[in-house]
Amino acid sequence: MDEVFRALADPTRRAILDALFLEDGQSLGALETRFEMSRFGVMKHLGILEDARLVTTRRRGREKLHFLNPVPIRLVHDRWTSKYAEPWVAALSDLKTELERTVEKVFEIYIRTTPERLWQAVTDSEIRSVYNFGNRIESDFTEGSSYTQTNPKANAPLGDGVNLVVDPPRKLVQSMHARWSDEVEAEGTTRITWDIEQVGDSCRLVVTHDELREGANEELYGGWPMILSGLKTYLETGEKLTTPGSLMYT
Repeated sequence: MDEVFRALADPTRRAILDALFLEDGQSLGALETRFEMSRFGVMKHLGILEDARLVTTRRRGREKLHFLNPVPIRLVHDRWTSKYAEPWVAALSDLKTELERTVEKVFEIYIRTTPERLWQAVTDSEIRSVYNFGNRIESDFTEGSSYTQTNPKANAPLGDGVNLVVDPPRKLVQSMHARWSDEVEAEGTTRITWDIEQVGDSCRLVVTHDELREGANEELYGGWPMILSGLKTYLETGEKLTTPGSLMYT
């Protein structure tokens, strides 16, 4: 959290985040044109934001694209429940509005665990229900197999799809057709990719939710920061993180 606060202390870095609010997935060259400073200066600020996990990157061809990662902001919000959390809530609300303009959402988090244990938490229905709003996932997790997302308090399945790539404990790619409301069901099929990489005694988890239409209903992806925050809490402490979303069916 100290790195997050230090990163946000500089007005230029806040401006870079504002630029990514407006248009996610920008290259260094695109960001450089927005600021009256050298390319090296922009690179230095981006490096600090990456170290704080506020920005994550992805290669697309020869370009390195930069994406806003709201997960650390969510973690700060979950930790600080006093009046100091209020500005972050407002920031998250603005963030959701701006992120609607993109068709790919990227979420990154570091969890002190092993790849095997993290894979189990992603694919085990009982564990999944602890951090995913009580929702379960039923599948044999073989490549090409189907899965169904359910909740014991819901009258019908909340979603379904196909396991496109199953490479334990490193990568899981799934199509998803959400069905928990008429609005999200109308959005059709999207795709979710779980990438797990061991880094020292921790795991870097990157969840990419893509194949979203521009202006897609934020219910499809807005819960990821809470889900990943809950996953981190469970694996590192064994406790359940109570969030507003976890009360969805109570």
